[in-house]
Amino acid sequence: MRAAVVRRPADENHLEVADLPDPGDPRPGEVRVRVHASALNCHDNIVMADPATAVGHIPLADGAGVVEAVGDGVTELSPGDSVVARFFPAWQAGSPVTDHFGTTPGIGLPGYAREVLVAPATQFSRAPRGYSHIESATLTVAGLTAWSALMGGGGIKPGDTVVLLGTGGVSMFALQFAKLAGATAIVTSSSDHKLERARALGADYVLNYRTVPNWGDHIHQWTAGGADLVLAVGGPSTLPQSIRAVRIGGQIAMIGVLTGVSGELATGEIDTKQLRLRGVLAGNRQQQQEMIRAIEASDIRPAIDRTFPLEELGQALGHFTSGAHFGKVVIEI
Repeated sequence: MRAAVVRRPADENHLEVADLPDPGDPRPGEVRVRVHASALNCHDNIVMADPATAVGHIPLADGAGVVEAVGDGVTELSPGDSVVARFFPAWQAGSPVTDHFGTTPGIGLPGYAREVLVAPATQFSRAPRGYSHIESATLTVAGLTAWSALMGGGGIKPGDTVVLLGTGGVSMFALQFAKLAGATAIVTSSSDHKLERARALGADYVLNYRTVPNWGDHIHQWTAGGADLVLAVGGPSTLPQSIRAVRIGGQIAMIGVLTGVSGELATGEIDTKQLRLRGVLAGNRQQQQEMIRAIEASDIRPAIDRTFPLEELGQALGHFTSGAHFGKVVIEI
């Protein structure tokens, strides 16, 4: 079985594709899955470059493939089912149940940068009908994070206005979910070319934050009072403008740390505008299944920038971290 493993954490060339023993047959409660695709996310480079990451760790939290066999007691999945991985396997529904990634494949557990795995059946859901494995692989993190950010915390409704920062996988899923819900979508980027692609996906208004650095004030004026929700993927450096962009009583969904994990917080403006600031980490099983039903009832497709073979995972990470991509970068296995 081929797998990409971390051999030298924190080293520039930390990855190696190796032959590992076949995991064998599933035990009770488990499934054997042939992995056909995975996708890259911001946390992947952090994990692989962390000196604390164990030598031999298999990265990547996104995964999609086909069930080859099921163990005793597994009733929700059958051999031949196309499946998509779950980010928090133990989180079934309701409020978050963990504040760490110890049980997340690709971070605390071995991930999906491999051909085959045997794991608890709770790690997987059926993939959307009509989706390829490449498309399904984008749903574990980016798709579900976008869905949870828009539909959780009370959810958006027709007529609302949402602001989506950047044109990565999460934001482009959120754009399509927002339009499906009947909302107005505003997309920001530093690339006019990417903004035109976002407009083609349904963006109602686009804004280049390089040419309009005070984009929060600009959006507040354009919306005549502020947006209902801002999807903040940038971290602390973009938070002040996100606060300016949102309406009184609106909400900001924090889903990214692209500019770091700490910074000053404008608590006075948050208080006076009576904002809701909500952290979002993927979602639970119920939310994932709701998202899949919505996808099956619509024509939503992920924005795929480029695919790479497993052997070129290092090059794929370089492309991803360059910021040149639009949507998702996928590993085909």
